[in-house]
Amino acid sequence: MITIQTTVNASLDKVWNFWNTPEHITKWSFASPDWHTPYAEVDLREGGKFKSTMAAKDGSMSFDFEGEFTLVKTNQAISYVMADGRKVEITFTETPNGVEIIESFDPETQNPEEMQRAGWQAILDNFKSYVEQN
Repeated sequence: MITIQTTVNASLDKVWNFWNTPEHITKWSFASPDWHTPYAEVDLREGGKFKSTMAAKDGSMSFDFEGEFTLVKTNQAISYVMADGRKVEITFTETPNGVEIIESFDPETQNPEEMQRAGWQAILDNFKSYVEQN
């Protein structure tokens, strides 16, 4: 698994809400400024599904990022299986410096692991910035 992390200077309730609410997901879930997430849906429960459409702003390409939740512990942890079978585990831990988010995911086989780590970290960094500025 590849692991990334950040610490967000915000309350645990706010971090959880912004992570899991479609109206917020569409504002942070992309790796670079030339991409965006015009659509997101979340059924946040074990067995529930989620889907976000990630797209280049110039319309040249898009894809759906989707899966099914396998674990949901409010304000603590989320696990899910992506549509291609890869697993993701996320923990949310309150610390004196804010909420530490640790996200581990199975890599795919088409791109180098370092590229995948950088892309997922960029999205996590966008999340941190969005939460701290809103």
